[in-house]
Amino acid sequence: MRQTTILILLFFLFIQNVNGQTQKVSQDSFSIFFNEIKTASQKNIGLWNKELYGPILLINPKTREVFANEPDKIGVLKNNEGVYSGTLPVDINIANTAMNWSGKRWAMIMLPLPQNKENRIGLLAHESFHVIQPSLGFELNNTENNHLDQKEGRVYLRLELEALKKAIHSTLEKESKEHLTNALIFRKYRHSLYTDSGSHENSLELNEGIAEFTGVIVSGRSKDQTIAFLTNGINDFFKNATFVRSFAYHTIPVYGYWLYNKDKNWNKKITAKTDLTDYFIKTFNVNIPANLNEIVKKIAVHYNGSTIIEEEIKRDERRKQLIAEYQSKFVDQPHFEIKFEKMNVSFDPRNIMPIENKGTVYPNIRVTDKWGILTVENGALMSPSWDKISISNPTEMGDQKVSGEGWILELADGYTIKKDETNSNYLLVKKNQINN
Repeated sequence: MRQTTILILLFFLFIQNVNGQTQKVSQDSFSIFFNEIKTASQKNIGLWNKELYGPILLINPKTREVFANEPDKIGVLKNNEGVYSGTLPVDINIANTAMNWSGKRWAMIMLPLPQNKENRIGLLAHESFHVIQPSLGFELNNTENNHLDQKEGRVYLRLELEALKKAIHSTLEKESKEHLTNALIFRKYRHSLYTDSGSHENSLELNEGIAEFTGVIVSGRSKDQTIAFLTNGINDFFKNATFVRSFAYHTIPVYGYWLYNKDKNWNKKITAKTDLTDYFIKTFNVNIPANLNEIVKKIAVHYNGSTIIEEEIKRDERRKQLIAEYQSKFVDQPHFEIKFEKMNVSFDPRNIMPIENKGTVYPNIRVTDKWGILTVENGALMSPSWDKISISNPTEMGDQKVSGEGWILELADGYTIKKDETNSNYLLVKKNQINN
């Protein structure tokens, strides 16, 4: 039997809309936006010793209309006074990401952009970093960190971030160093609770964390503006339904910014194999005590520890109830199972729900594959190995469009669905395999 090769492209819908500020964009504004990031990139070329500014696609997610700073190689985009516009094909998922399309590697950013200039430049710089990331030797990894949906994982991540907030607000070197030390103690203790959690977190931090650090530096904010941006970002992050895929946007930028003020070249000293936790411990000259369990209990009181623990106990009770509901809907009850052939996917990483040993529920997700396009707005279960997705059974079925509770499947030619009479589950199959 021929084994199918699965290509997984993770396009993250991480919408960076700071303080709800957005901007209606006119055709004339695009040149300004492109010039802003070009100027900022040239000013900060020493950050990576590489030009950050490159092909950029700004896209209207409702109309799929794109506006680029340069032409594509196939001629899809048309020139209009230096801005190249066209329509993105329907089989390409929309997100803030780096992507290969029409002969080039692009930074794709969804419109509208932030109204604030520094926030706008930071977002464009973040995604532009992902474009050059492979050439710098950093892999495009997005490992899931499901332990950060567990009570203890969340508690000690929140404590770490509370300590980091105090570190960047401290005016005295000794005081700042103490908070940094405590942040790393909380981090090391968290890693001790969950097997391989340190390496899993490190993988995402080397990807999204370093990209966001790049955006922070290139943005051109003043010291006070940067501290406010990082602090507000952490406070907003705490409101997310889950931390598993978005924490790195807030940890590494703080550590990185603090270190950047002492060593402008620190980021050029790390590689894809660097353990960032160990790197920061060594660079900050921090001593991690052996009795972590005792120490974290003592220092937690300085970072709202009691309140955080109380909040996380309540959240964990709600989480267990929700997991039971998802388990029933996507595993125990009859459901529709779709296997992947060659897919790419976009989703919002802020509201996903890991289900132990079963996979992860994505409330909003869009999948494109050889079999068509699946759009989900009311939950789908992604398998742990990312080889299939489960949704509720269909309620309406046509030759080319199938739908159910909160989802629509647009079928490509040659595919259909059938019911397994033994368990009442539905399956997606090729038409020529129905009678096989």
